[in-house]
Amino acid sequence: MLNVPKNTDKSHADGKILQSTTDGVGVITFNNPEKRNAMSLDMWQGLGLALVELRDDPGVRVVILVGAGDKAFVSGADISQFEKTRHNAAASEEYAKRSAAERALLADYPKPTIACIRGFCLGGGMQAAMLADIRIAAENSQFGIPAAKLGIAYGYDGLKNLVSLVGPSWARLLMYTGMRIDSAEAARIGLVDRVVPDTELQGATMEIARTISGNAPLAIQAAKITIAQVLKDPDKRDMDAIKAIGLACMDSEDFREGRQAFMEKRKPQFKGR
Repeated sequence: MLNVPKNTDKSHADGKILQSTTDGVGVITFNNPEKRNAMSLDMWQGLGLALVELRDDPGVRVVILVGAGDKAFVSGADISQFEKTRHNAAASEEYAKRSAAERALLADYPKPTIACIRGFCLGGGMQAAMLADIRIAAENSQFGIPAAKLGIAYGYDGLKNLVSLVGPSWARLLMYTGMRIDSAEAARIGLVDRVVPDTELQGATMEIARTISGNAPLAIQAAKITIAQVLKDPDKRDMDAIKAIGLACMDSEDFREGRQAFMEKRKPQFKGR
C-alpha cells in the first residue's frame, strides 16, 4: 500500500477495496493480501464505486491503483469462487457481464490512471493493469496470464489490450504457454513503462502522479482523448471529440495562466477550466 498521508479514507467490498486522496492524487488499494489480492466480483464492484467517487471529485486529478502488502498487485481472479460463479459457459458469461461495467469504466476513465505494481500481476490483475494509462513496476514483479493452465478463455478486451501493448507474437507466447515473465522482460516487450527498485516504487509512482496533478488538466485530457482515438480504426475515430477538446484548451483560463506563468518565471496554478 502506498505509504502517503491521507486526508480521505473510504472502503468498499467489506474493506477489500480502499480509497484515499492526498494532494490531488486518488489511491485505490486492492486489499485482499491473504489471497494475494485476488479479485472477487464484490471487489470489482467496489473498484467501480471508488472509481466513480474519485472521478467525480474535482480535487482529484490522477488515480493510482495498488495492491496491499508486498506480495502482489493482483494475483488474478479469486479461483475459490469459480465453482460457484464460473463453473460453466453460462455462469462464466454472467460473471463477465457483472464485472463488465467496472472494466469499461476503467478503460474509458477520464482522468489519468497509474498501476503501481509490486509482486504478482497475473490474469485479472494483468487486465486491470493494462487498462491503466501508465504501469510502474518494482523489480520483484512477475507477470502472466495462466488462462491456458486453467482451461479458460481470456476475454477479447483483455487480449486486445495485450496485443496493443506487446504485439501479437508475444501475446501468443504468453497466452499459449501461460508463462510468467519478470519486470525486466515486461519492460523490454512494452508491457510496463518503467521498472524501479522495490524500495523506490512508492516514491517513483507518487512523483509521477504529483507531476501529472500539477499540470493542466484540460491539456492532459486532450492527450488522453487523442491517444485513445489514435488507437482505434480510422473509420471509428471521433475527430469531433479531438477538435472539441483542442478548442477547449486554447480558450481555457489554464492556457492563459500557463502563458502568464511562463513569462513571469513562476509555477503555474492550473484550475482545470
